[in-house]
Amino acid sequence: MKDLFGTIGTRYLIAILNLALIFINAKVLGAEGLGLAGLILAAVGIATMFCGILAGNTIVYFMNRYSMQAVFWPSYCWTPAGAGIACGCMAIAGLLPEGYALDIYILSILTSLVAANSRFLLGKNQIFGFNLTFVLQGGLLFFVLLFLYYGLEIQDVNAYLWGMYLTNGAAFFVSLLLLLPFLRKKEADPRKGRSQYALLQEMFAYGLWGSADNIAEILTTRLNYFLVKRFAGLGSVGLLDAGTKISESVWHINRSIGFIEYSRVAQTNNPYEQKLITLRFFKLTFCAVTLATGCILLIPEWVYTDYLFSAEFAGMRKVITG
Repeated sequence: MKDLFGTIGTRYLIAILNLALIFINAKVLGAEGLGLAGLILAAVGIATMFCGILAGNTIVYFMNRYSMQAVFWPSYCWTPAGAGIACGCMAIAGLLPEGYALDIYILSILTSLVAANSRFLLGKNQIFGFNLTFVLQGGLLFFVLLFLYYGLEIQDVNAYLWGMYLTNGAAFFVSLLLLLPFLRKKEADPRKGRSQYALLQEMFAYGLWGSADNIAEILTTRLNYFLVKRFAGLGSVGLLDAGTKISESVWHINRSIGFIEYSRVAQTNNPYEQKLITLRFFKLTFCAVTLATGCILLIPEWVYTDYLFSAEFAGMRKVITG
């Protein structure tokens, strides 16, 4: 329970900083600049989704069935390939913002490797390391961007990209350092005799099925960014991005609980125990998400246009409630 509340507390601290960052980005970049940043992050999110087939929750599941070393290399080798396939498909479809294809590819790899490292830490029950990685990736961005925007007075989308590079790079190196003792330690493989190719097939099959909900989520929540940009311009994308991120802030609750739940379920093969764990976490998730959603829905439109954002963001409440 201590791990659970520590993870939720960490993620909500980051969520608060991210919300504050949305307001700062809106003031500094304006609706169009926020829209461009939103398009870049949407493309990164789609590419990361493909990388997550082998570098996501698949890791936690297979770490309890194979040695860590056996799972580590497939997930790391797949990441640049998955990002390349995703970015190539988006380039063919004309979805990549002009001039930012390389940034999207590199950030996709970097964020996916950070996600993979955090899953390895979670699979080893290193909750402190797992939370520290998330703090460096998410929370540090707030302070880095404040320095870039107001200290160095770089007030454009490039500053946002540099912030992403710095924070994801820091999270990657720290999480990798935390993993090195486990990588150096020789582990007994509970399924000796099974080839690496067979393991890769099994991981792909599991990853594709296990990522189906994430694929559906990303495609339904991020592809519309490109449609809005095509028909209504970057300013409308900025409005959509700000409203979407505010409404999605409640997801930090269920995602935080979900990470811990998934780790607990993956560590047991007893169906009855898995059922009890799932039901216990479901009740907690439902109550917490309902309360947080209710609070967001009570905020009136004028708070967004007069205080949190500007008149450019009129219609924010419709985006959130829609």
